[in-house]
Amino acid sequence: MCLAVPVRVVELLDGRMAVGEQCGVQVEFSTALLGPVAVGDHVLVHTGIAIETLDEEDARATLAAWSELQEG
Repeated sequence: MCLAVPVRVVELLDGRMAVGEQCGVQVEFSTALLGPVAVGDHVLVHTGIAIETLDEEDARATLAAWSELQEG
């Protein structure tokens, strides 16, 4: 099973690439499937590709669920 993880965009790179951060880990991913993305946005990333933009509330809820799973 594969999961998409919520990532906060911290840097926009040349073309349709960005750098994001989740739980202190930075990852580089493609934004080619999305409309405009800005630093500070939250996106779902699956296998190096941002597949959906999340609002702040959804991102927080998803990250809280991740935290609960890691603690369990």
